[in-house]
Amino acid sequence: MFGRRLTIFKLFGFEVRIDLSWFILAVLITWSLAVGLFPLYLKNLSQSTYWWMGVAGAAGLFVSIIFHELWHSLIARRYGLPMKGITLFIFGGVAEMEDEPPSPRAEFLMAIAGPISSILLGVVFYGIRAAARAAGWPAAVNGVFGYLAWINLILAGFNLLPAFPLDGGRVLRSVLWNWRGELRGATRIASQIGSGFGIVLIILGVLNVLRANFVGGIWMFMIGMFLRNASQLSYRQVLLRNALEGDHVRRFMEVNSVTVPASVSIAQLVEDYIYKYHFKMLPVVDGERLLGCIGTRQVQTIPRNEWGEHRVGELVRACSSENTIAPDADAIRALSVMQRTGNSRLMVVERDRLVGIIALKDMLQFLALKLDLEGDGE
Repeated sequence: MFGRRLTIFKLFGFEVRIDLSWFILAVLITWSLAVGLFPLYLKNLSQSTYWWMGVAGAAGLFVSIIFHELWHSLIARRYGLPMKGITLFIFGGVAEMEDEPPSPRAEFLMAIAGPISSILLGVVFYGIRAAARAAGWPAAVNGVFGYLAWINLILAGFNLLPAFPLDGGRVLRSVLWNWRGELRGATRIASQIGSGFGIVLIILGVLNVLRANFVGGIWMFMIGMFLRNASQLSYRQVLLRNALEGDHVRRFMEVNSVTVPASVSIAQLVEDYIYKYHFKMLPVVDGERLLGCIGTRQVQTIPRNEWGEHRVGELVRACSSENTIAPDADAIRALSVMQRTGNSRLMVVERDRLVGIIALKDMLQFLALKLDLEGDGE
């Protein structure tokens, strides 16, 4: 879902990050407010005032989305769910969970907390606007607070649509989960509804483009595509978790894994290992002892003409919980580590010895075979 992200601060122990795509949204919102919305409703202000209002409105929306996602995160933590943090991206924000909620009640409370927080924040901004007007504050200030009151109510309303994985879709899933007694079937139905909403938005986006509303149509089309893909991905993740439940890493790991001696040159690493086996990450060993791993990112730090002068041992990355896992660990745990770190392969380590490699593609192949033979359980 995300590309390059920057961590900007921590809030109540949660890392708040910005995906680079958020800057596109921030520029578009500032421009649309300064050129379109504020001049339409507040006449005869200077152009510089409109632009400062646009910046303030975009900043207020930034705070509002963080506030919304923070409440998701706080409720999730209350129920023991590990959280990766909060990430802002081009379609808004998301509180990133590492696991599914433990119960329908937890799902419901976690989902509904976001829209309720946005409604409350909208009421607060409306109250500030009313007090500011009574106190005779400048029209520009009143306009920004009025916009923030309105946009928070819109944010709450949109998120309450029963389209998974929006908050309303998660509320729907919690109800279905409580009624059916199992998560997979509830996710399947909620995801199908979410995908349906996505298709409707795509069609409306195309119609708007044909009616010369190009910007609005493109945004509607993109949101529809995102919603459809996110709903389908969420269901596949639940299927994968159910398929792996109860299985250990040992079952999926490749025992005869390719390893690299620390004494090998970078040039030989590239030619004889990376290009030959097509792996972006390889374990580095000294005899039977695992030293760590090396990947294409480390290689890129060395100029091409100096590859023959440097050894793998100089660039080896130490073993950590982000690139290793125990053979008796739950396979779902391995999947969570991969999702959190973005690694598609983990070294399976027992004491300081490499016993295998577990790859995401192998787990996905297992899922495909299981679904082919057993179906999705419906």
